Amino acid sequence: MRALVAAREAEAGANVVDIRGRAMQALETRLDRLEQAHEGVIAAAYDNQSGTAMIHRAVLFLLEQPDLGDLVGVLQSDIAPLLRIETLRLVVEADPGLPPLPEDAVIVPEGTIGLVVAAGRRAPRGDDILLRSAPALTRTLHGRAVASEALMPVDLGPGRPRAMMLMGSADAGRFQPAHGTDLLRFFLQAFRLVLLDRMAG
Repeated sequence: MRALVAAREAEAGANVVDIRGRAMQALETRLDRLEQAHEGVIAAAYDNQSGTAMIHRAVLFLLEQPDLGDLVGVLQSDIAPLLRIETLRLVVEADPGLPPLPEDAVIVPEGTIGLVVAAGRRAPRGDDILLRSAPALTRTLHGRAVASEALMPVDLGPGRPRAMMLMGSADAGRFQPAHGTDLLRFFLQAFRLVLLDRMAG
């Protein structure tokens, strides 16, 4: 079509402007934008499907663990690589009434989780998942340097200490405040139920 319009303009001469040529350019520009938008939608859908599949595999792996030690132990050794992150830790504040936890759990003094959460730029509600760039304060909890992190509260039940799951990634764009948390919340709820079951057993 571009060739036909160009031939018609050449026949008409330099003093005549054929608006069909201008319309063709506008249509090509709009088509380019639509193609880019289409590719963006496909990429987002693929990322969402891939993320959902990873979370489902991780939840199935949690369900396979027979006891509390194995459950906490596989977080860093097996599930973190499965989720393509560098760290995945269960952090629990020390409490004399709490049953002994596996050595892979990170035990911190009372009040530590509140300080860690407050290191962010906003103050989330108690049940909120917090996504942010990783501050220096949490490096000891991760056990290594990470660029972004997810802090997810774990409700251990009445009378039990404060706890959270901590994810860390070397990718600064992996956990950002603008990102959705539906998949993380699903994973957290599944982990909490399995954790309480293994603690009771």
